[in-house]
Amino acid sequence: MANRLKNEHSPYLQQHADNPVDWYPWGEEAFEKARKENKAIFLSIGYSSCHWCHVMEDESFKDEATAKILNKHFVAVKVDREERPDIDKHFQEVYQLMNQRPGGWPTSIFLTQERKPFYSATYIPDEPRYGMMSFSSLLEVIADKYSKEKALLTEKADEILRFLNPKEDRIQATKLDLSIIGRVSDQAKQLFDNTNGGFNKAPKFPQASMLDLLLDLYRITEDKETRDMALHSLTCMAKGGLRDLVEGGFCRYSTDNEWLVPHFEKMTYDNALLAEVYLKAYHVSGKDFYRSVAFETIDFMIEKMSEDGLFYSASDADTEGEEGKYFVYTYEKALKSFDKAGIPKEEHAALAEALHITKEGNFEGKNIVRIEDPTHNDIPYYDEAIQALRKRREKRTHPFIDKKVLVSWNAMMIKTLFKASRADNAYLKPALRSLDALLKSMYINSELFHSTLMGKKPKIKAFLEDYAYLAETLIEAYESTLDETYLMTATKLTNSAIEKYFVQGKWKFSRGEFETNADIYDSSYPSSVATMLSVLYSISSLVDVVYKKFVFKTLEIYSYDIMRQPISTPRMSRMVIRYLKDDVIIKAKEDVLKKHIKELDTLPHPFSLLKNDTNDGFMLCNSNSCFGHEKDFKGIIEILEKR
Repeated sequence: MANRLKNEHSPYLQQHADNPVDWYPWGEEAFEKARKENKAIFLSIGYSSCHWCHVMEDESFKDEATAKILNKHFVAVKVDREERPDIDKHFQEVYQLMNQRPGGWPTSIFLTQERKPFYSATYIPDEPRYGMMSFSSLLEVIADKYSKEKALLTEKADEILRFLNPKEDRIQATKLDLSIIGRVSDQAKQLFDNTNGGFNKAPKFPQASMLDLLLDLYRITEDKETRDMALHSLTCMAKGGLRDLVEGGFCRYSTDNEWLVPHFEKMTYDNALLAEVYLKAYHVSGKDFYRSVAFETIDFMIEKMSEDGLFYSASDADTEGEEGKYFVYTYEKALKSFDKAGIPKEEHAALAEALHITKEGNFEGKNIVRIEDPTHNDIPYYDEAIQALRKRREKRTHPFIDKKVLVSWNAMMIKTLFKASRADNAYLKPALRSLDALLKSMYINSELFHSTLMGKKPKIKAFLEDYAYLAETLIEAYESTLDETYLMTATKLTNSAIEKYFVQGKWKFSRGEFETNADIYDSSYPSSVATMLSVLYSISSLVDVVYKKFVFKTLEIYSYDIMRQPISTPRMSRMVIRYLKDDVIIKAKEDVLKKHIKELDTLPHPFSLLKNDTNDGFMLCNSNSCFGHEKDFKGIIEILEKR
């Protein structure tokens, strides 16, 4: 019998609609029941492609005995963290405060009937292990304490909330200067894995914004070690495992140091951000390999993860209750695939070895396809082998795809399409199509929404990240097409974001039911504050310099945290460098121009020098048009001198 999730749009909530647990969606109906029946609330937050969310569902939420305890003593509420990032953000902060470490998913929170948190965990096993009691035992202990010691639990919950929302918010400012460049580089070198690339130990995340910043620092400093950290990481990540060599696309993170064994879910934001970094690596290094990985990733997203120009949010790690089943191969089945493809039998053993396919396997007795050197792939019959393995996959059950449309994640992907169009103009048309589809479906009567299910009308209104990422993509569209409609829409969204979320130099992520502060730290993807500052800075150059004051005020307030540990805030650090360095460069360029063109300020339509984010160059513009980039200054000077 279906529970109350059956009418929800979220695919994640739909996955739990037939659980014996009497789930409620987040809302007043659940809270009224908790108050009326004097019950604690059990809040479970997850998402559709989350492996451990599936494990906890299979072990506990589908279990009749466990569900009976949960239904008797608690009001159970299920939240999709992608649909409601405001709720998730709030309770991730609760978890971190209570446990002194970052959380994860599933997030399991116990609340009083007034929605005050008093206990938090992530995955809870169905049997005692990992130093934890079983979920059913925990339910009984908490139910007993809530009935007997509710006042004490409420007091502890109030204390947690006081720590979470201090009345006094002390601001410690420090000087912003270009020493941040050396500091980022030094901190990155200390954490860098010289063997396998990336930073820190397993589990290893791609950290796209960190790699992006390192490539930018190389452009500024020409420090080859900084460049090589990024390029080596990107090369290692492309060997296979984290990157799916058979079908394309990147998984969310690696469970080992070698980027071999991922959790196999594929998220839109990872693929958007990584494709963009690989494109930048191509421009920095001149090596076609990085461009081909970017194009492969983009093509995967268009082919497998989009519909009518819009991108789905994620694909699952599990099929038929088994993690990675869709992605891996036994030695025998792989060789059968080679045989069917017409690859000579005498080549099979060497080919399997080159693809790291063995009888023992490299993942639970089976094999993840991997190559040793993706930059110089001269393996005989490689293309035929990959095609054969792809055909074998086509016979399998495809992982579940969450067909939820998220504005921020779509915007990231569309921005990458525009970036790709600079390397291959064929991507411009799909970029424009996707952007127009996103605006049409999610920006309705000047109201921006956050998410919806593909083909449905959106219900959840936008958060700061949606405004920031969409405005950034609109500026990218303007720079790619010079269609001022995109710039006007970006400016309009930016004005709305300032009105809704800017409070005395700080930014809110959400307002209303959950008023949460926006982070300056890059987590799964770059900070919405940093993205908003990038938008404001671009608009200050393209539209009105007044927007620059919002950039300065925000950087000033967060200056201490950024300058102290800039590697933890890559996108904010990049913004500091851009703010400081652009001022220096633009002044220098203006001096050069004025020296050579005496009448620059007396022309009928005065010219100004504008930063062009597209290629880190500059444009000399008047009120009607822009004449070119930094490399064209000589020609521009000649044109103006003839006037």
